[in-house]
Amino acid sequence: MVRGSAGESVLHKHLRILDTFDAWHPYLTLTQIAQAAGIARSSAHRLIAELEQEGLLERLPDRSYRLGVRLWEFASRTPGALGLREIARPWLGAVHERVRQHAQLGVRSGGDVLFIERMSARDAVLNATLIGGRIPLHASSSGLVLLAHAPDAVREEVLGSRLRRYTEHTPCTEPVLRGLLRRVRADGFAVAEGFIHRESRGIAVPVTGPDGSVYAAIGVVVHNDGSDPSPVIDLLTRAAAGVARDLARAYQPDAGVRASGIRALLSSSTRSIEYLEHVGHDPHEGTSAAGPPRGRGEAR
Repeated sequence: MVRGSAGESVLHKHLRILDTFDAWHPYLTLTQIAQAAGIARSSAHRLIAELEQEGLLERLPDRSYRLGVRLWEFASRTPGALGLREIARPWLGAVHERVRQHAQLGVRSGGDVLFIERMSARDAVLNATLIGGRIPLHASSSGLVLLAHAPDAVREEVLGSRLRRYTEHTPCTEPVLRGLLRRVRADGFAVAEGFIHRESRGIAVPVTGPDGSVYAAIGVVVHNDGSDPSPVIDLLTRAAAGVARDLARAYQPDAGVRASGIRALLSSSTRSIEYLEHVGHDPHEGTSAAGPPRGRGEAR
């Protein structure tokens, strides 16, 4: 891996540039990117040009930049983004239809929960999540579920770090958080009352994958009104079981077909999937119906 003069890899610098964009800053100028990334303007200009050439950034007529659609293309190929979202969406929709607040699906990404799907009502209670947004694991019900079932090294790293306090109810000390995680593992669900905002309560349960590990957390954000959470927990538990069952079915290989292929990711007609597989693997084709033509200099 190529490294810069200060020992930082060029890839890491590229990622620092991409990290400057978020939901509140979707369009940035060269100067803004350089300042936010902590990179000299001349270096930022070169790195941005490389990202633009690869379609990872797009330059607009006013000379500002936004994230490139090719990033979405990469993300949509991963089982965690495409397969899980597609399989879970009907179950998440059923949950949302019942609670009429926020229903969401999250996966662990480092020390955060990354929300890959979310459904909301216009008059729903305050919620701090967005699709593609992150919240520290310790501060939400989905995060607690994922942290409770994370590898020991991840859990210890989070427990030993400085934890952000959103309200007086956010668990920010190691003893309190350890106790919460033991309870989540024992109960099979997490309830976070006022952890991020006093008027909101998160409730979440784990979603298991075909190998029995926890793939995701499915949860809701509702009013923190002191009501019995049991009906919502039961609803989420049934939805999580449905997602787990459909995941197992999706990843069960057909005869002569690898489970990791496109059939495991897509819900579509058999003929459509067979066609996509055919055009996507024809060695005589210069392009694929499932992807864009390769640019000059790209490896085949």
